[in-house]
Formats: sequence, structure tokens, C-alpha cells
Amino acid sequence: MTPFADPVVARHGEDDPSRPLVVLLHGRGADERGIIGLAEHLPEGISYAAVRAPIAEGGGYAWFANRGIGRPVAESLSQTMAWFREWLDGVAPEGRPVLLVGFSGGAAFAGGLVLDDPERFAGAAILYGTLPFDAGVPVTPARLSGLPVLVAQGEEDHVIPRELMERTWSYLTGEAGSPPYAVRVAGGHGITAEVVSHLGGWLAERTHFLTRRPPLAPTSITWPLPSSRLPERAGERPAVTWRIPQEQRSDQSPTDLQEQLFARISALPGVTSRPSAISVPGARGFMVTPASEAPADAYIVPTVGEFAHLHPEYDGSLHLALPPELARDAVARGWAVAHPLAGVRLARGMVMVYGPRDATELDVVTGIVGAAHRYATAG
Repeated sequence: MTPFADPVVARHGEDDPSRPLVVLLHGRGADERGIIGLAEHLPEGISYAAVRAPIAEGGGYAWFANRGIGRPVAESLSQTMAWFREWLDGVAPEGRPVLLVGFSGGAAFAGGLVLDDPERFAGAAILYGTLPFDAGVPVTPARLSGLPVLVAQGEEDHVIPRELMERTWSYLTGEAGSPPYAVRVAGGHGITAEVVSHLGGWLAERTHFLTRRPPLAPTSITWPLPSSRLPERAGERPAVTWRIPQEQRSDQSPTDLQEQLFARISALPGVTSRPSAISVPGARGFMVTPASEAPADAYIVPTVGEFAHLHPEYDGSLHLALPPELARDAVARGWAVAHPLAGVRLARGMVMVYGPRDATELDVVTGIVGAAHRYATAG
């Protein structure tokens, strides 16, 4: 039981239980009737609902406060999430994909929900808001691995504290493990037509992916490394671009190590190398004959069997497809970051692996690619 009344819900069109459900969450000073209008500009073939915040203070999700987050706020967040989940479980039982779209305070609530239970949701859009840091939900490495997230911010947004915006951006585009579709636009604290366009395209592709690719079965693939364990990567994560093409921008691999890595991957059984079918000019792709037992998610480009590619010398990182559980481990231990379109347009376990900086890291990165090779060859 929660201390709140039954949810007040606005819908756009008829609810079709066979379709994914997008739940819109408003900010302070607004209500469900305002934000449901956003659905008029979003893709058809999806069910939309907007839920009124249950706490009257400030006209929004009152546990979110610009002045800080403390124990009373954490308790309020926990109660509000329980209230929301009770409603959600009634309208979207297990098996129906649910995506959250939150604006401002609603973005913080959406963030709290996915951090509390990532497997319950199929995606989240965090619009002009912050995650509820220090409010009792886990904010750990790879916490959102495999959960596509769109994060949009205004360059001149002064409503949300800048340090919280930056922390949210950094976490979602890095160690969270979430495939991050990140958008920064001119303007302040208000949803622009540009952001709506990005949101609509992202929702269309994510929901299409969910309908055309079945759930993945667990694999028995382990790291081809000592004790089958991936060690922790030393040092800070390199800088990575947040727009496509995804590139490594700092702490690059020495050229000689890049060539050693290329030689090792090329020597794996059944591997051929030619220009990547999907990456930037100069990227070298690694292809195998697709195995009938391997899922489409074992490849970056299934039609040609491309399971990995090595970026040009100025970058030195790799993209490859891993089983989702290994992708999570690679992100959590600091060796990789999720691709922005993983699970949206590309394989669910697609990550960018940082280029090796020394001989020890060369062995580890070779092992990571070896796991991707096993996945692609059903080995």
C-alpha cells in the first residue's frame, strides 16, 4: 500500500495491449494533460499514457528538488515508485515493453525507476533533467547495461543545476552501460522541435527493434582469459564522442599495438579482413561466415558476418558485438562503452572497446575480441 490516491492517467488514442507502451512523465508546474500532447508528434503504432504526479507540492514530482536530495526525498521517491509500479503492472504485465519519457522532474522520476529496476523497462528518455543521485537508487558501473537511453539537454538550461546535468550526461554516456543517444541543443528549459524529432526517431527504431528481434537466450561463452575473468582496466576512461560516429578521442593506443592487435584478430579461425561495411573510411572489418546457430546480435553487420572492426590509426578503438552479459562486464570493468544504437538499430551487445595501451592490455583486448569471435562462430 502507498499513501497516494489512484493514478490520474491521460491517454493518446486507444490503449492496445499488443503494442509497446510509452509513459510520459511531466515536470513541475504541469500535469498529465499537458505532456500527453507530446504524443501527437511521436510515432504511430505505439500506445501512449501520461500519469499525473501524486504529490501536489509544486505541481510535479515533488521529491525532486533543485536545492538537493536527502533522506526525506529518498523515502518519497521510494513510495512514489511503488505507487507507479502498482499501476504499471496492471496495464503492462510482464512481456509488454514499457518505455519512459520524462521531462524535468519527470525525467528524474524516470531515471529513478530504471535505476531501481532496469530489467522492467525497454528504454528511457531523460529530457532536460537529472538522475536522482543520492536518493537511494543504485548508480553503479553498468547499472543500465542493455537499456537504451535518450538524454537531451539545453545548452542554456539554468533551471536544473549545471553540475547535476553534467553528472547525468557523464554517467549515461559512460559507465552506466546504457546505449546513450545523446542530444544537446540550443535553448533553455523547454522541449524543442529538434528534440521531439530525435525522440520520435529513437522511439520508432527502438520499438521496431523490439518487435523484429526475439529475446536472446543466455550463452555459455566466457572470456578466453586466465581464470575466464576480465580484470579491471587501470586509469580513467578515455574521452569518447557522444555523436555518431562513436570515436575514442584521448589516451589512444600506440600504432604498433594497433597493428599487433590487427594481426592477432586476423589470425583467428575463419576470419577475413576487408574495409568495414558500416564504419568510417579506413576502418578494417573482421568477417566470418555467419553461423546458423548464432543470433543476428552476434554481428555488427549480419549480412556480411562482420563481428568487429578496428578504427583508423587516429582512433585505435574497436567496435564489436558481445553477448549482453559479457558486454555488461566489459563496461563495468572499464574496458568498453555501449554503442549509442545498441538495441535500437544494432546488436544489443555492441560496444566500443578502448585501444590497448601496453602489452598487458593487448592481451586483454585480444581476449575480448576472442569472445566476440566465439559468439559469431557459435564456438
